[in-house]
Amino acid sequence: MAEVKKPSAGGGWTRFVTARPRLSLLVALVITALAVLAGSGVGDRMGSGGWEDPDAESTYALEVLEREFPASQPNLLLLVDAGAAGVDSPAVAAEARRLAERLDAEPGVGGVGSYWQTGSPALRSEDGRRAVIAARIDGEEKAAGEVLERIAPEFRGTHGPVEVSVGGPLAVRHEMQTVIQEDLLRAEMIALPITLVLLVMVFGSAVAALLPLGIGIVAILGTNAVLRGITELTDVSVFAQNLTTALGLGLAIDYALFVVRRFREELAGGADTGTAVATTLRTAGRTVLFSALTVAVSLAAMLVFPQYFLRSFAYAGIAVVLLAAAAALILLPAALLLLGDRVNALDLRRLFRRRSGAGSEAAGAGAAERETGAGWARTAALVMRRAPLFAVATATGLVLLGLPFLGVKFGTADDRQLPATAESRVVQDRLRDGFPGNPGGGITVLAEGAATPGQYAGYRERIESLDGVARVEGPVTSPAGGRGHAYFTVVPEGETVGPDAQRVVGELRAEKAPFDTSVTGAAAVLVDSKDAIGERLPWAAAIIVVVTLALVFLLTGSLLIPIQAVVLNALSLTAMFGAVVWVFQEGHLSGLLGFTSTGDIETTLPVLMFCVAFGLSMDYGVFLLSRIKEEYDATGDHEHAVRFGLRRTGGLITAAAVILAVVMVAIGTSRVTNTKMLGLGVALAVLMDAMVVRSLLVPSVMKLTGRLTWWAPGPLRRFHDRFGISEGGSPGTAGTPGPDGDPEGEGTAGTAGPERGAAREEERVG
Repeated sequence: MAEVKKPSAGGGWTRFVTARPRLSLLVALVITALAVLAGSGVGDRMGSGGWEDPDAESTYALEVLEREFPASQPNLLLLVDAGAAGVDSPAVAAEARRLAERLDAEPGVGGVGSYWQTGSPALRSEDGRRAVIAARIDGEEKAAGEVLERIAPEFRGTHGPVEVSVGGPLAVRHEMQTVIQEDLLRAEMIALPITLVLLVMVFGSAVAALLPLGIGIVAILGTNAVLRGITELTDVSVFAQNLTTALGLGLAIDYALFVVRRFREELAGGADTGTAVATTLRTAGRTVLFSALTVAVSLAAMLVFPQYFLRSFAYAGIAVVLLAAAAALILLPAALLLLGDRVNALDLRRLFRRRSGAGSEAAGAGAAERETGAGWARTAALVMRRAPLFAVATATGLVLLGLPFLGVKFGTADDRQLPATAESRVVQDRLRDGFPGNPGGGITVLAEGAATPGQYAGYRERIESLDGVARVEGPVTSPAGGRGHAYFTVVPEGETVGPDAQRVVGELRAEKAPFDTSVTGAAAVLVDSKDAIGERLPWAAAIIVVVTLALVFLLTGSLLIPIQAVVLNALSLTAMFGAVVWVFQEGHLSGLLGFTSTGDIETTLPVLMFCVAFGLSMDYGVFLLSRIKEEYDATGDHEHAVRFGLRRTGGLITAAAVILAVVMVAIGTSRVTNTKMLGLGVALAVLMDAMVVRSLLVPSVMKLTGRLTWWAPGPLRRFHDRFGISEGGSPGTAGTPGPDGDPEGEGTAGTAGPERGAAREEERVG
């Protein structure tokens, strides 16, 4: 094996990560193997709920009802199909009673009731062919799911004259968890080979292409181990696994692309392996670190929300971002140090060079590196020549794409998230279409405290008179330890969680009663969830904006660029939000994409998509701005720096965005609607950001702001001189522009001066 050249330049961090490259890779291999063991079975320990606020009134009322009236909150439904014989035939009735008795005898099952026991018309289909046995499986979500797995095969299928299907909220959640895990495995099988092909196309070299893919796999496996540990402490949503795969591959590949590209660029410029690694860490490495921090902050903002569905994505996202950055900044430099020039091995582009009669391989490689991005430089020059036109047209187009979001309607996730053939979905569809009333759509009012029958009757009369109330059932009473408990079931008119039902929830909560009341049910859960998100959303947005402004200032030393970054990033998300409403709420393309539109969007999804897409947009923004800043520090030429930055990163950002979009689209092939919405929506946002905002809007806006782009008040400029970090240098050494636009310090550049001169000449010629 060739001798490893140690870095000839660089600070303590460079020496640390490259001192023992073989040992670093061996330790990484051992840790990854342990992560595989630690993270195995993590999906089975995750939940499929988490949309409700645990501190809300509706949650409290539901917990009391489950304790005091378990039969009132069934989570397991057996749909008994008697066919032409009808549910009232003696043979069917006898078999149904036997099934109910068997179910009641199962450990962990309580509150069993059925049509044949109660005679309730709500439990019998209007055509008389089907009826319901309802029960409650006790325990937390995971324990209840284990009971369901044990008993469902015993009751599902043919039993004498009847056919039984298993449904209910617990069955829906359990089936959703199973489908998500199956879909995730399929998404990985789709994304990995396509990603490898794209990486080979980007790098040409098969060796270079395998490095980002390896970093992504390490990040995913490590995050699964972290999530497995978190499930021991708190609830984690199974949906978070999709984000782990998407960000693990996407961000690790982004970071590795940036590092490997810079390393190859330094080699092409004549640097030896050690110097190339040191320069890469000092330049691209700092950018990767800043990028990881901005993405992590965007995802961490979800921790302010009480719903564990959103918090789970923060756990998964922070872990995978930090692991991806750590792998790119520790393992990747060690691998590059060992590979050296062999990072270009198995270069498929050699075939084309030979056929075209190019010169020597070394000359061809150097020419390729020098010519990289010339088209992007010409694009930047064109955009800046017509800056007002491009800025106004692009911003207007993005705003128009986002207009459908003004008509967004928020709802709750239900069984229609599942494919139409899923058993629990079929059961719920038959209940919706064939049974009287509104199964599962009632609003429940819990009454606590001593009360007389007359007080109950008077309260019932008052709520019956409310607008939008179809009927009221109850009260059902049960003494508990000297404190009376009762509940009323209020059936609203129209949609179960529509605006009228939500208004009824508010009126019920405002209604005076001679006892304590708490309101729950699907509509109440939605109201409380919207209130919780609305209350905490400003805090989440403030965290993202303030920290992003601070980080971008530390990177650029400019007062204006951080503001531009936040505003332009927000604009890049408009197409995603507009498409979410147009496609998933209004149902356009539902047949092509294979989902059922419910006419609304689950309340937490826009928050999740904003945090994820905003962080990814900042990821690309940091890549571009860092290279522009590096060149501006070295030359003081604002327009040239913008052209040079886009020339060096335009193709890289586009390639990274396409690869990440492929991963997100693979996630978007899921049969669960929310996962499909997340994958396809974020893929659209990433592509719009890379191909429209970074290519057209950023250079046009920076042209319009001119040298003012780099201005900062004296105190802030001195603060940046001391604490800021530039891709081209370390704290305190980065060149900072003075009032006249010229750099006050020389700064450190990772690209040789002659190459800059050649680049500027290319731009003038182009």
